[in-house]
Amino acid sequence: MGIPAVILCGGLGTRLREETEYRPKAMVDVGGQPILWHIMKSYSKGGVNDFVLCLGYKGQMIKDYFLNYRGSVSDFTIHLSHEETIEYHTAPGAIEDWRVTCADTGLEAQTGARTRKALKYIDSDIFCLTYGDGLCDVDIAELIEFHRSHGKVGTLTAVRASGRFGELKLERDGGVLQFDEKPEDGGGYINGGFFIFDTKRFAEYLPEGDDLVLERGPLEGLARDGEMAAYRHEGFWQCMDTYREWKILSDLWNAGNPPWALWR
Repeated sequence: MGIPAVILCGGLGTRLREETEYRPKAMVDVGGQPILWHIMKSYSKGGVNDFVLCLGYKGQMIKDYFLNYRGSVSDFTIHLSHEETIEYHTAPGAIEDWRVTCADTGLEAQTGARTRKALKYIDSDIFCLTYGDGLCDVDIAELIEFHRSHGKVGTLTAVRASGRFGELKLERDGGVLQFDEKPEDGGGYINGGFFIFDTKRFAEYLPEGDDLVLERGPLEGLARDGEMAAYRHEGFWQCMDTYREWKILSDLWNAGNPPWALWR
């Protein structure tokens, strides 16, 4: 097993209820594939092909997606009299070279608890961790190299969040003089996810209990102890908390040059 990426896929996604009433947020479609697939492709571009998916809400849909993945991307011939015989006619490169562990981490567990439960599937000295609802063009290989260089327990990717609402400059009669779809908010960096942690040392910051929130006790503890470094990323980053943010990602994909899709 190489360096794995743990992806938090178990939350309810209540702010995107239009989609998450029927599926986990990680399975919401962007350009014909779940956002989870896009995240995994980004890691794979950086040399990370082992994944531990922390499942919760409607986790069976994620299990079914991977159990049926080969059939979904292939033509196949099935012998109906004995269905165990299936001939897949798979195009070269259609099957990802991924090792995927689907781990049921509980319906009610918080992010820190899900992370702790994933540790039993990790054999490497470090691991990546991110949320199942954000896309970024960060260089994963460079991020791993940065983490190994500083010697601290954890690394987070610090990003500049753009304004959540567009700005309009209007004439007195309501005419639009200028439309700025995504202005910078002028603020500082925020936590963009795409973490890396030393496995054994970080485990000490993850006590038992399903109410453990990653962003509170564990990350605050690392910061307090001087054991968290920030990798400053000035490129693309976009979360998908709302319908509007889903629309941003979908429109970027449909425009033909999505900035996070470095594998294309």
